[in-house]
Amino acid sequence: MTPSQHHARAARQGGGPARSPPYLRALTPPDDPKPARRPRLAEILLAEGTVSPAELDRALESQRSRDLPLGEILIIQGAIDEAQLLDALATQFGTRVLASGECTPDPSLAGLLPAALAIRLGVVPLRRAGAALVVMTNRPDRDDDIRQALAHDGPVLLALAGRDTMQAALTRIYGKDLARLAEARTRGVYSCREWNPERVSRRWLGALLVGLAAVLLAPAVALSLLFALALCVSAANFMLKWLALHTMSRRPEVAEGATPPAPPDTARRPVVTILVPLFNEPDIAANLLHRLTRIDYPPELLDVLLLIEESDRTTRQALTRASLPPWVRTIIVPPGQPQTKPRAMNYGLNFAHGSIVGVYDAEDAPEPDQVEKMVARFAEAAPDIACLQGQLDYYNPGHNWLSRCFTLEYAAWFRLLLPGVQRLGLFVPLGGTTLFFRRSVLEEMGAWDAHNVTEDADLGLRLARRGYRTEIVETTTFEEANAALIPWVKQRSRWLKGYAMTWATHMRDPGRLWRDLGARKFIGVQVQLLGTLLGFALAPVLWTLIVKLFGWPHPMDRFVPRAGYLGIALFFLASQALTIYVAWRASALPRHRRLRGWIPTLDIYFLLASAATLLGLAELLVKPFHWRKTAHGGYSEAGQAAQAMRAQTDPASSFSRTSNAVER
Repeated sequence: MTPSQHHARAARQGGGPARSPPYLRALTPPDDPKPARRPRLAEILLAEGTVSPAELDRALESQRSRDLPLGEILIIQGAIDEAQLLDALATQFGTRVLASGECTPDPSLAGLLPAALAIRLGVVPLRRAGAALVVMTNRPDRDDDIRQALAHDGPVLLALAGRDTMQAALTRIYGKDLARLAEARTRGVYSCREWNPERVSRRWLGALLVGLAAVLLAPAVALSLLFALALCVSAANFMLKWLALHTMSRRPEVAEGATPPAPPDTARRPVVTILVPLFNEPDIAANLLHRLTRIDYPPELLDVLLLIEESDRTTRQALTRASLPPWVRTIIVPPGQPQTKPRAMNYGLNFAHGSIVGVYDAEDAPEPDQVEKMVARFAEAAPDIACLQGQLDYYNPGHNWLSRCFTLEYAAWFRLLLPGVQRLGLFVPLGGTTLFFRRSVLEEMGAWDAHNVTEDADLGLRLARRGYRTEIVETTTFEEANAALIPWVKQRSRWLKGYAMTWATHMRDPGRLWRDLGARKFIGVQVQLLGTLLGFALAPVLWTLIVKLFGWPHPMDRFVPRAGYLGIALFFLASQALTIYVAWRASALPRHRRLRGWIPTLDIYFLLASAATLLGLAELLVKPFHWRKTAHGGYSEAGQAAQAMRAQTDPASSFSRTSNAVER
């Protein structure tokens, strides 16, 4: 049946004027008697037989609730390919598609258009042709905006190029400048880029000399002060853990008379950009794409950016063997220093299309409905909730002892302690993945500190300083647990080095930090960052007291009476009981219960973190910005898929079910 027959039949059946199908309404000329300046894209595609009426109908229906060009929707829906779209656009705008050898822009023309405008409008100044300026674009529908934005008085000629060609041209003409901006996007007062290892080394050397002098002049006093500090830090960490657990045992308070939020308008979902930094990932790139295709969110509204360093030929070659869907783009990050994940994300943010920006790591396997949950939560949340943090878990917990303890630690952190910290009103040290931000706030904050090797925790603190909140959302991303001893220590040393750098950076002006955070959050920062570092670093000091179990002498005998040792022993027992209870409660999900037998070994596991702390603190003196890359892909993909599938079909996958089951 032809479109006109369909229209007539509808009129007869309805007994009155029928409403035209979407693709016909799109071709109907406006009431304005003036002829259209150019034919419409839908008309060209339909007339040439490139799309069927049904395909056009479906694309136009999608376009009603999405601020996206029709051609892009048709490509994502698989109705046309990019070459067909470019040919139709060339017909519509009376121009031509550039050949591959014609797409090298003249870098000297970069000054005619700011980088941000060039990216937003999808245009690159290409070359001069007499008095005219030739520009390449994949968005000729923005021709009026392009001409107004260019600092050029003569004629402007539009030529067409594909998406990947445009991205390469943007990188060529603007990449170096954008890379430099990515290195210094965070304001200096909040950034650690001014960290001076030589100055820090001199200070640490001075402190070490003072300590040695104290040991030589008054060894007993120095030793007692060290033990007192270790006990105080341990007590502070115990109290924070207990408060977080206690607040998670209570139901969230609801303001009296508060009305539930209105359901979000799912018909007008936003575009979501997901940044995925990759570096030396030859074995995981294709697997990552498979996982990303499982995301249950309209593909027209997904904008996945794979961020790859220019020098990383390994990952680039791996991706050439993979078929990227239209909603996945590859962004090549130009060389620069430091070569870190936050620098790559700062660079990629320039090319993001979404109003919500998420972050995933290379080995991540998110739950399919995760993006939908984040979008829905942002739609109903207060404007000061700027970041949503998902929960992290591991798909290879049974690989060995280290992976089992790692999984228990993550379960306690993301299902009890981090939500408890959120409820206490303290700053939330973010994880490095499964983060979603309001883009406007992220840009206001200066995005990530490119020099901070624990950029996530730093950003969480900067959000708190500006009055924004982070919320933990009950959705899980599965990762690969680092199950080798030396790589685990190196990874943890980077995290703890970043904690030290973050604390030192924000404590350069303690008074200002106090005013920004208030008393409670300020004290919380000291316990959360400095307390974590000192707790791990001084744990071996407290472990020396184990000799008292065998009746052996200890240097503290002259200061601590028998009753004092009894009090210390009771505190240690209470601390141990709390650690066991937190791990037991956090492992209430069916997929975690088989790990409970390993909970008593967590003390040995945490001693490894003490070694990592000392390594991280030493690195602050010699290579503070060095990014220790965590190797991925050591666990077989078959095992990953099986574990993730079992975990994601777990009927008790939310913390609310876990906590209710425990409380009952």
